[in-house]
Amino acid sequence: MFSHVMLGANNIEKSKIFYDAALGAMGVKPSFIDPKGRAMYLHSGGILLLTKPIDGKEATAANGSTIGFAAKTPEEADAFHAAGLANGGTAIEDPPGWRENGAMRLYLSYLRDPSGNKICAMHRIPRQIG
Repeated sequence: MFSHVMLGANNIEKSKIFYDAALGAMGVKPSFIDPKGRAMYLHSGGILLLTKPIDGKEATAANGSTIGFAAKTPEEADAFHAAGLANGGTAIEDPPGWRENGAMRLYLSYLRDPSGNKICAMHRIPRQIG
């Protein structure tokens, strides 16, 4: 459904260190800096860009928004969380763990990045019917 996600970042290098570590723990290659100074991640057909806002104002986190990254296993979500914390992220919400959500069982791991964006690694297991 999505072609790309672009997040505002006040300090591209600091954000690059954070995302290189957190996403690297999930098998994503480190970003590269494009000619416009944006950090770009390319993985499984998806693109994540980190950029300073083009209006010249400070980047701010969107209240009520979350960017979710697919984790292959709960252990991968935990590695994402640990790497993010070790590289400038902040733990938020409940600690990483299982949550029940109607027809799904979810393993969720939430962080705020260095610019305050709310992100999550999620591993999903569909419920068995019957």
